[in-house]
Amino acid sequence: MNNMKIWGILIVFATFAAFNGTAGAQQSSSGQGVKQDAKAVGHGIGNGARDIGHGAKKAGIAVGHGARDGWNATRHAVKHVFHKGD
Repeated sequence: MNNMKIWGILIVFATFAAFNGTAGAQQSSSGQGVKQDAKAVGHGIGNGARDIGHGAKKAGIAVGHGARDGWNATRHAVKHVFHKGD
């Protein structure tokens, strides 16, 4: 399972837990419990999205570095074969 699937599952469970826990809070006169739980779920989703974004950024950087290393190795090999530079 990749990070995207794991975070998706965690977000779904957090949403269900928050709304199942609010069944009794909905009967309160002010509804503050529902509001606070919805806000907590929103923060959880935001944090999960941020973490997924940071993971994607790290993966992109790693791919870029790997591509650069591959290019440098290829360039070095071509120079070695044709006795240029180095």
